[in-house]
Amino acid sequence: MKLMPVVVSIILVLGTLIVAVENCIAAEEEINCIKCHRRVTPGHVTDWETSTHAEIGVDCSVCHGTEHQSVKNANLAVMPDESVCGDCHYDQFEQFQKGKHNHGWKSMNAMPVTHLEPDELMEGGRGCGGCHNMGVKTDSEKQALSEKGYRYQNNSCDECHTRHTFAKSEAQDPRACQQCHMGYDHPQWEMWSSAKHGTRWFAKEQGRLPENATAPTCQDCHLPNGTHTNRTAWGFFGVRLPMPEDKQWAEDRTTILKALGVLNPKTGEPTKRLEVIKELDMARLTEEDWQNERNKMIKTCGQCHSKTYGATQLKMGDDLLQKADRLMAKAINIVAALYADGIIKKPAEYEYAYPDFMYFLRTNGKSLDHMSHIDQVLFQMYMKHRMRTYQGCFHVNPDYAYWYGWAMMTKDLGEIEELADTLRKLHAKKESK
Repeated sequence: MKLMPVVVSIILVLGTLIVAVENCIAAEEEINCIKCHRRVTPGHVTDWETSTHAEIGVDCSVCHGTEHQSVKNANLAVMPDESVCGDCHYDQFEQFQKGKHNHGWKSMNAMPVTHLEPDELMEGGRGCGGCHNMGVKTDSEKQALSEKGYRYQNNSCDECHTRHTFAKSEAQDPRACQQCHMGYDHPQWEMWSSAKHGTRWFAKEQGRLPENATAPTCQDCHLPNGTHTNRTAWGFFGVRLPMPEDKQWAEDRTTILKALGVLNPKTGEPTKRLEVIKELDMARLTEEDWQNERNKMIKTCGQCHSKTYGATQLKMGDDLLQKADRLMAKAINIVAALYADGIIKKPAEYEYAYPDFMYFLRTNGKSLDHMSHIDQVLFQMYMKHRMRTYQGCFHVNPDYAYWYGWAMMTKDLGEIEELADTLRKLHAKKESK
């Protein structure tokens, strides 16, 4: 019996030695990774060394596996997808799957124009794919990317938490949103940063406002309390179901849905694109769903303003969108009449002899010859200027709502009317010969 304490001590010592040896081996492996990559990818090493991952012992092998041991087998390094992040950050991963960021990749590939544009701009990530890379991909989608040589388009988390710091503080900085939420079709960054919310945030960052001053960021409004589920009431296209009670607005929205290819221009019946819209959650399709998102935003506004004020401002955005839709539908109908009269020929790829916004500025489908300029002006009116009109209003940015939005829509409409008149005169002259 007296030997038991000795035996236990020996076992404990042996156990400690085994753990120490394992730690040494692990440390040696880590040193090998760091030693090599400090020369090959020094920025990655520096970022990792300053990360929380490094502090808690999450080393290279946890995310990249152990198969890659030399420059000769670099291809064996695992490029981790969202599920690898989800092994530890499971709440955030689950939230992300429910939000619209998760639909980025599939929504891009659902667009017919995607498959006509240079691949470097799409799956290569220098155009639409640079932002629309976000979204959990299937094994077949990842395999297809790998076969094209796109080895790094595998993860969504590093769009906001960039490699290899993966810092929460970076993702919470509004500038993390800037790369994607800017430019031609959705300049939310420009709207926010030059409106009162943004200017107060920059002033606060510079120390010109006290620490407890309110200065809402993109994340405060759209990803409140650190959630990774982001949805909006109106969605990206600024359309929704059911149709409004106002007869004129219902007609105008129907016209826009036809130009989006969601409704058949001849019958008004839903097309297969509506199923894609449903699958990818690209629009609110019930009053309850829309109202739920609207109530969330009113609650968010209520953290600084009265709920009545927030609801009133959002209602103003709805009303302006209704007026913008009146201009938009009028323009669509002018161009649609040119198709109906045979003055504009239906591109081979178009489903109907009708404007199709899902081909963007490629208004002759696959062919880059003889594109319809009036269709290009119409698309610009929808995707650039209508977006600025209602989104500028929701972001409380005067110039974007008016000069870059509404005023440009009226200019587009004038140009479309003039172009249509010219095309009809040219067509009549040609027919008379």
